[in-house]
Amino acid sequence: MTNAPTKIKLHNTKTRKKEVFTPLDADNVRMYVCGPTVYDRAHLGNARPVVVFDVLYRLLRHVYGPEHVTYVRNFTDVDDKINARAAESGRAIGEITEETINWFLGDMGALGALEPNAMPRATAFIPQMVEMIEGLIAAGHAYAAEGHVLFRVRSYEAYGALSGRSVDDMIAGARVEVAPYKEDAMDFVLWKPSGLDLPGWDSPWGRGRPGWHIECSAMAHELLGESFDIHGGGNDLMFPHHENEIAQSCCAHPEGGFAQVWMHNEMLQVEGKKMSKSLGNFFTVRDLLDQGVPGEVIRFVFLSTHYRKPMDWTADKADVARNHLKRMWSLVGPTETQNASEHLPQEFVDALANDLDTHTALQLLIKWTKEGRADDVTAAAHLLGFLCVSEAYDALFDEDWLAEETVEAIEEAIFQWHLARQQRDFSRADKMRGQLLALGIRPVSQEDENSNWVFSNPDFMSDNDNARIIDGIEKMRGEAG
Repeated sequence: MTNAPTKIKLHNTKTRKKEVFTPLDADNVRMYVCGPTVYDRAHLGNARPVVVFDVLYRLLRHVYGPEHVTYVRNFTDVDDKINARAAESGRAIGEITEETINWFLGDMGALGALEPNAMPRATAFIPQMVEMIEGLIAAGHAYAAEGHVLFRVRSYEAYGALSGRSVDDMIAGARVEVAPYKEDAMDFVLWKPSGLDLPGWDSPWGRGRPGWHIECSAMAHELLGESFDIHGGGNDLMFPHHENEIAQSCCAHPEGGFAQVWMHNEMLQVEGKKMSKSLGNFFTVRDLLDQGVPGEVIRFVFLSTHYRKPMDWTADKADVARNHLKRMWSLVGPTETQNASEHLPQEFVDALANDLDTHTALQLLIKWTKEGRADDVTAAAHLLGFLCVSEAYDALFDEDWLAEETVEAIEEAIFQWHLARQQRDFSRADKMRGQLLALGIRPVSQEDENSNWVFSNPDFMSDNDNARIIDGIEKMRGEAG
């Protein structure tokens, strides 16, 4: 095992406090994160837990060694939403789920997310689900009724501990029609019958398909054991999904403790409002990518807010992220390597180890970029999932630098022009110079472009604007080194 002096502290939803993370087995640190139901493109909110737990995965790999971390994220590929999509489209269920899984992996890859060690599909673990359900029935924690199997919620005394709710309070607040075959209103489905027009598998209770909650319990047990370290997901899953997972897993395998640490990210808003199709602010990740928003920009905006706080996606934040990333890329240049951790300052690791304080980590990155600390920027950015592949560089720089003729855009273009020349990237320098010249912005000295010179266009800018650019360029050229 790698020496691990770094102490990671994580907020545990189960205990409602930040704790020092102590893995059950430091040679095999295990994490499970609930993945998508694959019937449509991932929307922006779906992507937040992927990015959050990708950062945690990277941190765990850095501290314990890549070979000592196992990360599992599932695909739910049997679900009523998938069945409905197949019925309305006339397409085969398998065709829809395969296409959607490929979409998801492509879109999350564009955000810089590493693929987990295992990405199980629910349909590949039906026998394990049936076996777990049989064990729950035998132990008195579940019962069969009218082709269904239901979990007896009141048979698990700790039910509600994760979300902080009592069973009676849950019933009082529920507005659902109670099925006649239920013994108790809170009992939830483990198995349900399937007609010939729906996906189904043979079982002791007839042809049917699993309920949603049993999937994760069966897959986590099969791949990570009866006890593992971290279970993550969005806080919308805390109840009932995660609450039900705990109940059925702890009853099926009382010798284990299921997940030791529970982590939940907060939800996402768009321009200060809940994302909604009715409000016209609903975006898939692919929508933004196709609109020319680079994946690194989306990732940067996500990580600029702590995972336990609501995150607000705004166009202004995307612009700020774009500019910071351009500065970072301009400092280090295109690179394909992700192995620069020998230069990684402990200050940066400590920020991430403090319950994934990505906001502080990004502030350090921005500071070091201004100071020209290329090695530190490269190593730290890689740990956060930035500056890893040249496609991200191309996505940021393959654009019109002066799409908006503003003083800020001109300042940025001149700064990048200087850096490109310093790095002997003359193709990029010539592109930016051409755009500036097209606006009638000329060097003060036509004879010596390497001297202290700036662009000037009296027809476009006021004297104050021009003075601001002169002052700003001198400062930025000093920072660039």
